[in-house]
Amino acid sequence: MKFLICYFSIVSSLVFAQEPMKYVVSMENPASQTFHVSLNYEPEKSDSLVLKMPDWTPGYYQLMDYAANVSAFKAKDSNGNPIEWKRSGKTGWVIYNKNAGSLTIDYDVKTTRKFVATSYLDSAHAYITPASMFLYLDQKIKTPAEVAIIPYKDWKNVATGLDSIPKRKFSYYAPDFDVLYDSPFLIGNLEELPPFKVKGIPHRFIGYKLGEFDKIKFMADIKKIVEKASALIGDIPYKHYTFIAIGPGQGGIEHLNSTTISFSGEQLNSRGWEGMLGFITHEYFHHYNVKRIRPVELGPFDYENGSRTNMLWVSEGLTVYYEPIIMKEAGLITTEKMLESYRSHIAEVENKPGRLHQSLAQASAQTWSDGPFGRTGEGADQTISVYRKGPIVGLLFDFAIRHETQNKKSLDDVMRKLYKDFYKSKKRGFTENELRETITKVAGKPLDELFTYIYTTAEPDYKKYFGYAGLDIDTAPKQIAGSDKTEKLFTITPVENPTKLQKKVFEDWGRAGKSAGLLP
Repeated sequence: MKFLICYFSIVSSLVFAQEPMKYVVSMENPASQTFHVSLNYEPEKSDSLVLKMPDWTPGYYQLMDYAANVSAFKAKDSNGNPIEWKRSGKTGWVIYNKNAGSLTIDYDVKTTRKFVATSYLDSAHAYITPASMFLYLDQKIKTPAEVAIIPYKDWKNVATGLDSIPKRKFSYYAPDFDVLYDSPFLIGNLEELPPFKVKGIPHRFIGYKLGEFDKIKFMADIKKIVEKASALIGDIPYKHYTFIAIGPGQGGIEHLNSTTISFSGEQLNSRGWEGMLGFITHEYFHHYNVKRIRPVELGPFDYENGSRTNMLWVSEGLTVYYEPIIMKEAGLITTEKMLESYRSHIAEVENKPGRLHQSLAQASAQTWSDGPFGRTGEGADQTISVYRKGPIVGLLFDFAIRHETQNKKSLDDVMRKLYKDFYKSKKRGFTENELRETITKVAGKPLDELFTYIYTTAEPDYKKYFGYAGLDIDTAPKQIAGSDKTEKLFTITPVENPTKLQKKVFEDWGRAGKSAGLLP
């Protein structure tokens, strides 16, 4: 059976309630690393309109100054006559379109950096981060859009999560700009691995220079990840999903029905199968946790200033927490490796001074200035990372909920309730108070002590919470061999005589199961 690399999900009928903004992206000279964009739009009658370029892309919490890469900007009316325009601030263009009818806007976008949050073009392929490519109408983010891609003449394929427009090659439709900016494109001579279905829903893996590796086993393992992650929430909210591999060393960003990931078959073989699968698990689970189970600040987005929240410890930290759990349930790692991943996070956080200066909520809000893993250089000892401490707090919440409910409820129930109550029912994100109320309802009582580990720099009582799962954790400092310095290793071991509840919590937590053999 032949599978098309260009991802076609045919839309049987498209009825546009509003005139879409129509973009054509071309790349006639890839060596120049410059895309050309042509926008055609028929605006409502007005003396002027404002077009803006986002200053960041959701999923990467840093301002990017995309507008600085725009050049050769031109505006014309329906007769091809030039229209007056001027720059407005850092991200905007004012178009004086009085009585102009339809508009045509042309501009170039220069690309120089290979990175998942930036567009890139070279002589072999193209990658488009839509937030860095497509101007939007100020205050009208809900306007629909069409995108036509004209690949370089030697390239055959386009991969994206957007729906294709019937009978128009490499043409795609987005109902609004939130969806458009959430749907990257990979263009070139691409390779698609054998797809699979979960609950009848197709999943594809498409990439640039994938290399040589066991592709059948790789896709079988990804299928296991999708099956276990989707079973955890109990719903699959998309009609198709695409893993887009953009090449090595460029990071990864999650999307509603796709993810862009750094990937190399050679690195997969040399650096470890499990590491890559963990990375894919993280990005895939994000389509639940952050894209749908999300803090209220993360959508609708503020594309100009960034969307700051105190709850990235939920969006990123709990996604890290669920990585090894999903991997273990999928049979891809052992219980011992699952425990080791949490031990290593604890050791990294607790052996650095930043934990005494910055709370988890502060680290979430200040990611925009500090970076995802805290500051580097000056001030590095004053910060922590939500990617490191977030999963630790997630672990403690899970143990506490299981303990308080006699193992009848868990953090899984919190995630499912957030998904159902806010994404499905209220069509929005949750506030900090609503998150706290949800956890309290599931646990049957307030877990106030755990929230002090989020909003203050209080040291977690690891022994107490690990004890709920029949585990002991060594928090005593140990002298480093050949040095007068000490550090905490946080070795995790089973208690000698666990109660029935402790054994049950451990067996069910992380799907460890009775066969794990770690508890007597």
